[in-house]
Amino acid sequence: MFDSLKEKLAAVFSKLSSKGRLSAEDVDNALREVRRSLLEADVDFRVAKDLIAKIRERATSLEVLESITANERIAAIVYEELISMMGKSTPLIISPKPPTVILMAGLQGSGKTTTTVKLARYLKNSHNPLVVACDLRRPAAVEQLRVLAEGAKVAFYGPQSEKDSDVLKVVRNAAKFAESHMNDVIILDTAGRLHIDEELMTELKNIAQVMPPHEKLLVVDSMMGQEAVNAAKSFHELLNLTGLILTKMDGDSRGGSALAIRAVTGVPVKFAGMGENTDALEVFNPERMAGRIMGMGDIQGLVEKVKAAGIDESAVKSPGKLGKEFNLETLLKQFEQLEKLGPIDKIASMIPGLDKIKNFKAEDADASILRKNKAIIQSMTPEERRNPRIIKGSRRRRIAQGSGTSVQMVNQLLAQYEQMKKLFKSFSGSGGTRRLKSLFGFGR
Repeated sequence: MFDSLKEKLAAVFSKLSSKGRLSAEDVDNALREVRRSLLEADVDFRVAKDLIAKIRERATSLEVLESITANERIAAIVYEELISMMGKSTPLIISPKPPTVILMAGLQGSGKTTTTVKLARYLKNSHNPLVVACDLRRPAAVEQLRVLAEGAKVAFYGPQSEKDSDVLKVVRNAAKFAESHMNDVIILDTAGRLHIDEELMTELKNIAQVMPPHEKLLVVDSMMGQEAVNAAKSFHELLNLTGLILTKMDGDSRGGSALAIRAVTGVPVKFAGMGENTDALEVFNPERMAGRIMGMGDIQGLVEKVKAAGIDESAVKSPGKLGKEFNLETLLKQFEQLEKLGPIDKIASMIPGLDKIKNFKAEDADASILRKNKAIIQSMTPEERRNPRIIKGSRRRRIAQGSGTSVQMVNQLLAQYEQMKKLFKSFSGSGGTRRLKSLFGFGR
C-alpha cells in the first residue's frame, strides 16, 4: 500500500531537485502535484486541501539551511505534515483493575474476527487474554473464532450450544469464565453487518451495558476507500469509539483513506493489520508510516521484527554504518539475516533507500532469488567478497558455474551491490548523518 503515492511524491521532489533556489511558482507547481497525488490516493479532498494549505504556509517562509536545498526542506515539511495529519500514537487503554474489556466492532468482511485474535495474540506476551464469540448470527462465525484462537494459543469462550442465540447471556457467562481462569483482558468479537442498521447498534449498546468496555475499537478495511471513512464516522457518532484498527494495510489499494481517517473522524488509529497471519498486527506509528510513504524505510520496525525473530539486533544496521564496511561478505550476512525475518517483500519495503536502486520493486522480491544471490556470493573466494572489483570475465563464469546460475545473474548482483554501496556511502559521513537529522529528526 502507498507505493503509488510514494512514487508520485518522489517524482515531484525529483523535479525540484534539478532547480537551484525555488521560486513561488515552483512551490505552487510542486504543491499542486502533491495535492493531485493525495487525491488520486483517495485522501479526503478536505483533508488534502487543509494539508496543502499548511505545507504552503510553511514552505513560503522556509529558510534554506547549510548543505540542505530548498526542495529537501519542502520534502521534510511534507513528511512532518503527514505525521500531523495521522495524529500521535495512542496506546491501548489497560484498566488498572482487571479485567480490561475491549469491544470489537466493524462491518462484515472487514476482518474483525481475525483481528480480534491478532489483538489477543499481541497482548499475550504481557496479559492473559480471552476472546469471546458474540457474533451468533453469521454462520460459522463462532467456529472461525474458535479455530483461530486455538491456532494462536489464546483462550476462547463461546455459546455452550448451537441453539444458544442470546448474546447477552454469552457475555455474562464469559465474565464468570474470565474470572475463574484469571483472564485479565476480555475481547468481545461482536456481530458485523453489510451496513449499519438500528438492530446492530442496539445489540452493541446492550453488550456495552452488560460489560462496559474500556476500549471500543472499530475494525476498518483500508481497501474500502472513502467508504471506510464514512463507516468510521457513522460508528463513532453512535458508539463514541476510542480507537480504530486498519486491516489489509499490506494490500495494493490506494490507501489514502487510511492516512486521512484520523483527521476526518478524530478517532486515533491504534493498530494496523499487515497480513493474514495472526501475528501480522502492528502498533500504528505515524512517523514510521510517513517514513515509508516518503521512501525513508522503517528501520525501527525492522529492528522490532529482528527482536521477535530472536536475531542479534546488531545484524540490522543503519545505512551510515553499513556504508563504512559494506562489501559482499557484509551483503551475504544481511541476506542470511533477512531469511529469518519473514516474507522478503515485506522486509524489503522497510529498508531505507532500497527502493532507490534501479529497477528494484519490493513486491518483486523473491525468496528464491535471495537464495540464488546467496549461492553466488558463497561461490566466491574470500578475496573476491572483500574486493569485488577483481571479479572479471573468467571469475564471473567460474562463479556462475559454481552457484548453478548464469553470468547474467552474477552481473546483476554485482551491479546492484555497487548501487547499494554508493547509496550507503552517501550516508556514512558526518554530513550525511547531519542531513538526515536536520531533515527528519533522526537521532533526537
